[in-house]
Amino acid sequence: MPSPAGAPLVSLTGLSKSVPGGRRLFEGLDLRLAPGEFVAVMGESGVGKSTLLNLVGGLDVADAGEVAIEGRPLSGLTDDERTLLRRDRIGFVFQAFHILPHLTLAQNIALPLVLQRRAAAQALERAREMLDAVGLGSRAEDYPQQLSGGELQRIAIARALAHRPALILADEPTGNLDPETAGKVLALFEGEVRRAGAGAILVTHSEAAAAAADRVLQLTPHGLEPRHGG
Repeated sequence: MPSPAGAPLVSLTGLSKSVPGGRRLFEGLDLRLAPGEFVAVMGESGVGKSTLLNLVGGLDVADAGEVAIEGRPLSGLTDDERTLLRRDRIGFVFQAFHILPHLTLAQNIALPLVLQRRAAAQALERAREMLDAVGLGSRAEDYPQQLSGGELQRIAIARALAHRPALILADEPTGNLDPETAGKVLALFEGEVRRAGAGAILVTHSEAAAAAADRVLQLTPHGLEPRHGG
């Protein structure tokens, strides 16, 4: 379900989150992400950047405040509705990759499309297209254990983009990549955002990765603030 005309793709209002034991990560956090906008979030280790992505994607629940995706408050959705929202509208790139070891690389990338009940041939065709896009076109029938960490990261990125999601959430997607490959991956990200009118939130420590974004925000215990300078 696309956003109504003029509505933000993502709306975060007054978010607060603590970790077990009571330490507050952040409070009063607000963000509006427009369709087609690419935002990078930076911050010190432990400030809650990955947690923020989990909140946006409905994998975690805030202590206070609201997350809305395409105008739909996540607090009003059932667990099944959140699952369907993630399946159909969101692409995740996790730091831990979550590549399934018993599937080939092509099957891993095709999985989001298979879960949407797309035809198997169509899903595999798109998977091969994405393998080419991340420079691993000859590895379709290989298995994850045959790949390096950087190659697995590229597979995770290809899988996140395969179903052309409305929202891309990426946690350090260039962390294991050499500068040349990282540049190509960032261009792929940016191209997907522009082409499809999708939105992207990228969590990164990399100044080069952040430089590709429309806006760079610094996450602090008091929320998100515009980041200036290097």
